[in-house]
Amino acid sequence: MSARDVLNQIKGKFDGTILRMDVPEDNRLFLYIRKDKIRDLVRYVFRDLDARYVISIGMDDRPHSGTFLVAHNFAFDKDHVLLSLLVNLPAEYPKIDTISDIVPGANWAEREMRDLVGIEAVGCPNMKRLVLPDGWPENCHPLRKDVPWNFVPPEYDENKEYPFDEAPKGCVAVPFGPFHPTLDEPEHFRLFVEGEIVRGCEYRGFMVHRGIEKLADSVLTYNEIPMLAERICGICGCVHSVVYAQAVEQAAAIKATERAEFIRTIMLEIERLHSHLLWCGLASHILGFDTLFMQSFRIREPLMWIAEKITGNRKTYSLCLIGGVRWDITPDLSRDLRGVLDGIEKEWIRVADAVKGDKNVQKRTRGVGVADKKLVKEAALLGPIARASGVAIDARHDHPYAAYDKVEFDVVVEDGCDVWSRLMVRVREVFQSIRIIRQCLEKMPEGPIQLKLTDELPAGRFGMSSIEAPRGESHHYVVTGENNRPRRWRVRAPTYQNLQGVPAMIKDQQLADMTISLGSIDPCFSCTDRMEVVDIRTGKMKIYSQEELRKLVRNSEAGRP
Repeated sequence: MSARDVLNQIKGKFDGTILRMDVPEDNRLFLYIRKDKIRDLVRYVFRDLDARYVISIGMDDRPHSGTFLVAHNFAFDKDHVLLSLLVNLPAEYPKIDTISDIVPGANWAEREMRDLVGIEAVGCPNMKRLVLPDGWPENCHPLRKDVPWNFVPPEYDENKEYPFDEAPKGCVAVPFGPFHPTLDEPEHFRLFVEGEIVRGCEYRGFMVHRGIEKLADSVLTYNEIPMLAERICGICGCVHSVVYAQAVEQAAAIKATERAEFIRTIMLEIERLHSHLLWCGLASHILGFDTLFMQSFRIREPLMWIAEKITGNRKTYSLCLIGGVRWDITPDLSRDLRGVLDGIEKEWIRVADAVKGDKNVQKRTRGVGVADKKLVKEAALLGPIARASGVAIDARHDHPYAAYDKVEFDVVVEDGCDVWSRLMVRVREVFQSIRIIRQCLEKMPEGPIQLKLTDELPAGRFGMSSIEAPRGESHHYVVTGENNRPRRWRVRAPTYQNLQGVPAMIKDQQLADMTISLGSIDPCFSCTDRMEVVDIRTGKMKIYSQEELRKLVRNSEAGRP
């Protein structure tokens, strides 16, 4: 089906429900829906048409339309179509009926809308705070347009604690995080454990939410945002800069140069390669297989060198601009990259054979962290998690972008639904990434790497883009605006959805398997700026406030104690 075919199906079933429509491309569809019909339409799209849930977005559009906006995004992967269902909400009553009882994977998005924009999803089964700090005042919503980007609420209560659920009868609550030896970043799983078996858990994250989207719509300009987008994730930085640029380009009806699209594809696959090699090493370390840990990192290192040769940096490439890229791939760099790929492929064949035959790895991973097809659908799980459960979704194939429609590759699928299958998906995808890069180097056309944009981008245009990050689909939603910056930029990283599947994946499993089950989704969090300090002489613990940490840093810089 094309976007118009999807539109005709919806119109045939819900005549009079659509207030306004926009079909900017054959594979993009924006529909404004009557507020009282949104639940029925979401049920039809998600259940009857079997669309995949992507994300829900809340927007403060009062300066322009006098209303708030909610967008529920869905994907028709086999038909290469992205659908956005939009609802206007009155400024004095920003409430909308919940959809998370129909689409369980929408729960976090509805809680986030309430926290950041002040839009309430009426009837949502769980409306606990998600993003904002525990002591943030209830009546302050940072993504509203009348809240400055640097506003600090005077009534903030830094001593307020999150109200965790009580452990079920017969269980004890075991904290996993926010600081744990197997976690590089802060997150808190409150595990409810009976003996050695996990019976349930509650999650509290977003402890160091950085306000990146707020900076984008109030401080930064279109071509400054890619630099910030790269810092959303320490591994998938190139992904976020490219998907943001593509969302803006789609909204503004412009297209990057053909050579730039090939370069974007190459750098995205270099990023996928080093991410998969990194994950295989870290997963092996969690399992106690440190030989593979060291081998994976050794094999990965030449990739980091070639990335630095191409862009000047091992990881943050500063690659994207609207309409193109900054860095070209010269014939000498192309030759060096081919040599690196040849070496990685030769060594990874031996690693793959060793892993496939290792009985100890299989014992620790088979039947562990199970996510079946039903959970993938309900929680909108993505990437290797979905493909390891027999669900063949891959944005490179389903929603082609950059140069992916000009190369051949296989969507790697396993059917074990467990950690072992996720390991095998990533091991096999290494070879597909090498295959894609080689084709891009062979087919890359001559020409400019940037468009020359002289006109201001039109305001009030909607764009959405999906890219297959190493962890799964990253989805960006952009509304273009005035002052050379977007009105709204919503980022949905793959971990945002995949984390919502973890409680079901670890339920009724051994506590000892928690680390590898969580690790199998390759979770990405952010750095911390708040910590606990324990005096080893007295055993006393102190929690530093943000102001105390700032004072310590300033004193240190000034050479004061």
